Amino acid sequence: MLRWFRVVAVAEACSWAGLLVGMFFKYVTETGELGVKIFGPIHGALFVLYVAGVLLSAREAGWSRGTVVLGLACAVPPFTSLWFERRMAARMAAVSAPA
Repeated sequence: MLRWFRVVAVAEACSWAGLLVGMFFKYVTETGELGVKIFGPIHGALFVLYVAGVLLSAREAGWSRGTVVLGLACAVPPFTSLWFERRMAARMAAVSAPA
């Protein structure tokens, strides 16, 4: 589950990048909205998968409520899903490392 969460977190961040580029072309250069039409639904689906990934990973790994709330909040600002995923990967590696 945690590996799947990592893939989804990275994909969600990449879809944010695509959506932001699409929004730039739509609203700043006013050259078209194709990027938003493509990346909007992709990002929406990956957002939902990221939220599901946080909840399922939290259940599997025993994350605290605060950690879950932080993970869910990291779905909103661009690219913070990457930060959260890295933080959780480091935490899980530290827990599973032999003493």
